Amino acid sequence: MSKVAIVTDSTAYLPAELVEQYEITVMPQVLIWGEETLLDGVDIQPDEFYARLKTASVMPTTSQASAQSFKEVFEKLAAEGKDILAVLISDKLSGTITSATQALEFVPDARVEIFNSHSVAMALGFQVLEAAKAAAQGASLEECKAAAESARQRTGVIFAVDTLEFLHRGGRIGGASRFLGTALQMKPILEVTGGRVEPIERVRTKRKAHARVIELIAERTQGRGAVKLATLHAAAEADASALLKAAEERLGNVEETIFSEVSPVVGTHAGPGTVGLAYLVSE
Repeated sequence: MSKVAIVTDSTAYLPAELVEQYEITVMPQVLIWGEETLLDGVDIQPDEFYARLKTASVMPTTSQASAQSFKEVFEKLAAEGKDILAVLISDKLSGTITSATQALEFVPDARVEIFNSHSVAMALGFQVLEAAKAAAQGASLEECKAAAESARQRTGVIFAVDTLEFLHRGGRIGGASRFLGTALQMKPILEVTGGRVEPIERVRTKRKAHARVIELIAERTQGRGAVKLATLHAAAEADASALLKAAEERLGNVEETIFSEVSPVVGTHAGPGTVGLAYLVSE
């Protein structure tokens, strides 16, 4: 049995079978929709979220998992005799790390490391998985953290959005604000870098934007060994499937693929139609 429990948050949106296989604890982020408070991926799933978004007169907002929820999880895992590694969304995109850190005051006897992924979606997910695989092999807390640190240096995520409206409204736009007010047909291509969402370029059509995402992934991973790829999509399953297939053909050295979408909380900021790829290159 693993000595280390791996905790992450729902913005990673790891496929359920991997969460179960590696016994990963997922902290749901919070979606606030009018008078409703919904737990991300628990009270509301992506299909329901995007269907409701189409006709909503009130737009949702988001909040991080609370310090109280982290306290309860840390207490439970510590009582089971576990050391705990929490691999979480970038602190520049969410207050989740602040909540987790605040919770430590109330569990002084628990052995917990809080790790900043500097990313989101499956670029976060890959770091979680590398740490969880180490834990499953009996690694110590320090060794699991080292596995996450190594993965952080080898991950990235590039994506195309239909519109910057959602990122702008949620305040997650970073340097991409300079793309605001451009022609509607232009499709921004963005990257999470330095923990923030930053612009790369604009492309005139969705088809060209998706092709450019693959080119950029190829540039980022060239000469770095085998690659693992994971999709991210917001109500764009067919586009994500086509993008993944095309990327596998283009790169030629893909050793593993994961088909994943983005959680409702991430979808609130990215907006419907967002499609991209996260990658992890081999050591």
